[in-house]
Amino acid sequence: MLNVLAINYSQTGQLDAIIDNFTSPLASHCRVDRVKLEPLQPYPFPWTGQEFFDVMPDCVLENPIPLQPLNLPQKDYDLIVIGYQPWFLSPSLPITSLFYSEEFKSIVKGKPVVTIIGARNMWINSQKSVIGYIEKANGTLVGNIPLGDRTSNLISALTILHWMLNGRKDKFLGILPEPGISDEDIQGASKYGEILLECIQKNQINDFQNKALATKNIKLPISIIFIEERAKMLFRIWANIIAKRGTTPRKRKLYVNLFKYYLIVALFMVAPIVLFFYFTLLYPLSMKAANKKRQFYLKGIIKVYNARSLHYQSC
Repeated sequence: MLNVLAINYSQTGQLDAIIDNFTSPLASHCRVDRVKLEPLQPYPFPWTGQEFFDVMPDCVLENPIPLQPLNLPQKDYDLIVIGYQPWFLSPSLPITSLFYSEEFKSIVKGKPVVTIIGARNMWINSQKSVIGYIEKANGTLVGNIPLGDRTSNLISALTILHWMLNGRKDKFLGILPEPGISDEDIQGASKYGEILLECIQKNQINDFQNKALATKNIKLPISIIFIEERAKMLFRIWANIIAKRGTTPRKRKLYVNLFKYYLIVALFMVAPIVLFFYFTLLYPLSMKAANKKRQFYLKGIIKVYNARSLHYQSC
């Protein structure tokens, strides 16, 4: 029987539900071990505004934090499923820290890996980092399923802050959509598990990503690509400023607050103007290149894995 490790970190339980639904078709044919990461010092939920923005420098600089022992049920797995959320265009700190674990890296070595992302809407930069960690551990990424909030960028920013800072997944102001990934998409994660199971049974795991994309349910707006390709550089600048100049709690709080106000202005005032001129002037001239780039982010990052070494027929 094929052994599958499904591991993730979730504060709200949303990603737990996604991973459970994704792995449910696999569980009927394979052994699936579910492991939930826990920081040694748990993060608060709901967050305070200061706590929420204070994790930005460590997220962006990808500084690891101590985790509770993994307590993996087995020492060897045939397939690894990693679920994670992007925090400030980077992997969440528990997931970054996971890849610093020698125990986990030994599990990933030589194995196919599928990543499942639960995002607001931006995941490209965080996935680049995760791909780097997988490759350093000598694993092979064979699939990536990004699920996100399907509302607009500005509305989703408002609703996610409402959820994170108040702990309530209800309609902000009573009129905006509920925050987070829709129940339909959370439940629908199982269909990707079904596709993966089919690929496993046919020993065609390298077809998984293309078959998942063929459902037409995975979206990546051009506007999000445009923002992400520029925002991470600015986040790194701010992260380094806070890390270098925030040498006392008072100074750190000052610079974190400056970043917070910068982000609010950039998100709600500058970005809409920049996007307006981009789609008015530049996008019509570069539409083909932009769409090619979108396809690259959706599937060009996947590597070919030697499926014969996994003996999927035993599943």
